[in-house]
Amino acid sequence: MAVETLKTFCRFCHANCAMLVDVEDDRVVEVRGDPDDPAYGGYTCMKGRELPDSHNAEHRLRRPLIRNESGEFRETSMPQALEHVGSELRRIIAEHGPHSVAVFMGSGGFQNSAAMGASLSFAQAIGSRNFYTSVTLDQPAKVFTTARYGKWMGGSNTFSESDVAMFIGNNPIVSHYAPVGGVPPFSPSRRIRDRKKEGMKLIVADPRESDVARLADLYLPVKPGEDPALLAGMLNVIIAEGLYDKNFVAAHVDGFEELAKAVEAMTPETAAKRAGLEPEQIVAAARMFAGGSKGCAVTGTGPEMAGNGTLTEYLVTCLNTICARFKQEGEEAAIPGVFTTPQGPRLAQVGPPVPMFGAEGMPKSRFRGLGHLGWEMPCNVLADEILTPGEGQVRALISVGGNPVVGFPDQAKMARALDDLDLFVQIDPWMSASARRADVVLSPSQCLEREDITNLSEWWHEEPYARYTEAVATPPEDCIDEYEMFWALAKHLGVTMQLAGGALPMDEKPSKQTFLDLMTAGCLVKPSEVRRDVRAANGDAVIYADKHPQVGPPDPDISNRFDLAVGEMPAALSRYAENPAAREGYDFRLISRRSKARFNSIGHPLEKLRQKAVTNPAYIHPDDMIELGLEEGSIVAITSPHATIHGVVKPSDKVRRGLVSMAHAFGDADASKEDVRTRGSSTNRLVSETVDFDPITGQSLQSAIPVRLDAA
Repeated sequence: MAVETLKTFCRFCHANCAMLVDVEDDRVVEVRGDPDDPAYGGYTCMKGRELPDSHNAEHRLRRPLIRNESGEFRETSMPQALEHVGSELRRIIAEHGPHSVAVFMGSGGFQNSAAMGASLSFAQAIGSRNFYTSVTLDQPAKVFTTARYGKWMGGSNTFSESDVAMFIGNNPIVSHYAPVGGVPPFSPSRRIRDRKKEGMKLIVADPRESDVARLADLYLPVKPGEDPALLAGMLNVIIAEGLYDKNFVAAHVDGFEELAKAVEAMTPETAAKRAGLEPEQIVAAARMFAGGSKGCAVTGTGPEMAGNGTLTEYLVTCLNTICARFKQEGEEAAIPGVFTTPQGPRLAQVGPPVPMFGAEGMPKSRFRGLGHLGWEMPCNVLADEILTPGEGQVRALISVGGNPVVGFPDQAKMARALDDLDLFVQIDPWMSASARRADVVLSPSQCLEREDITNLSEWWHEEPYARYTEAVATPPEDCIDEYEMFWALAKHLGVTMQLAGGALPMDEKPSKQTFLDLMTAGCLVKPSEVRRDVRAANGDAVIYADKHPQVGPPDPDISNRFDLAVGEMPAALSRYAENPAAREGYDFRLISRRSKARFNSIGHPLEKLRQKAVTNPAYIHPDDMIELGLEEGSIVAITSPHATIHGVVKPSDKVRRGLVSMAHAFGDADASKEDVRTRGSSTNRLVSETVDFDPITGQSLQSAIPVRLDAA
């Protein structure tokens, strides 16, 4: 049969790169970037180019697995597996109540455009407060706390219009991630270089000289975990020298005086000493950032994972706010979001307060005073919710494309928790570290075998760009879409799933298109309409330029203002300044990094990607290696106050002295010194969720971890 070339988009990560797919005899043969796509221009990354291997690998799960009484897995059909899970859930809920069932949405689940809506609506339908996602593992502060200080209804400046940009601890060239205002993950290196040619200045703060740091006009090798010192020092200079937007602050900002007082003591000299920089660098960064007319400061996951995440995000919010880095009346609104449900009118003013945590009636965990962030419980409490008896104890967990054994803090404790469950269901195309501990493994269809929309990536599209892709290959008979799994479980339990557009039909399984239309009700263009328009365009993306919202004039009846002195801020800055982090006997800091061959814990089973990164190297400065008596390729023991892991030593003069840099969410639950060269180690084994955690988000310290290094 002849090879057919079809248009689609990648769903290995959230960048959703436009792709051409060669299909022969219903088999994915090859994928490559679509050079005609207006946003991507043919760009793909090495991970996405391995989609054929992902779909066709012999060790891919093609049928569900159920663990029998002797502890062995047996294959079964998908209807039988779902009936078994539904029966077990009914029993557990009847015995322990609805909060005994938890659902976790991992990085893999997010790549299915319907899985988030399906898993959340399922948890809500059964009445469980225990819904979790990977967001609270690595970036909860930027998602759930910054709206507390105020949100500009027109949106932030976008990258393409910026004359200055500041990246704090994120490396979008590798991780393909940035908040709004950062570089979109569509050929990010090219985009940065193009903007620099047009005059944009780039500031990068990172403990190691990352890929994006090498493109910076000003690189700041800040100490890990000390981003608040850098940011407060910059604010000190900007306020002292009057470089902020005085008219904007007077018109829209409360709490400015409190902020100014809080950063007064953080002079460039004081801040530089804490941040490991020179005072002149902080002054230069402040003047360069404030000297621009448009452009945002944005963070990656690193600064949040390094402790003081909420304080760091607050200070970034302050920096952008007092410099007025927002879309103004008459401009096109930022990030139009074709599929995003309405967030209110796009106006040149501050929106109403959005309670994202701590509000009356929001569900609470049983542990550490933590509770819901928006619609989810922080991952920090899940292990204790499972292991601790009492009312509300979690007895069943459904993990959607996640890998809790590898991705959660305190790896050993999470492994114990999973083993303690009455029912652990893992939705996974592979026998991952978590799947091997499950009672039931459900085999999902993979991305090129299902319909999807680009709702995940529109966080970065500066135009109303949209795609609806059809399936280009047929999944194995017992591999189905995650939304179908949750619909079937809800039907077994006799509950109705609710979406933004109303109740999901429960008498007959809805189509993916019907599900997506209901899930995105009220968006700019319904998925079914985008599907029609994409078909008419022969599979190309559609840009709805005529639907791009404009920033309208302020509503005179609305008088909201930014509040930079709400809650614990900026008093938290004073506490930070008075209490420098210290761990006697642990003189090094382990910082997290991203791997080009992985997306969080995803990518290990694919042979070509595995060959590119067979282990998780411990990058150490050559001078530190000499002092420690370490040689390249030797094994180093990395010990925290909590545990020890091992790494293969690799020299790097791009890493500050006193640091060891390793990839986050790598390896397996039981990787050891003996097999570290072929399996790598997970840095999450070094940390605990009960110490060094954010009191609002619960996020554990997962970077800037105090460690000791010894030759092993």
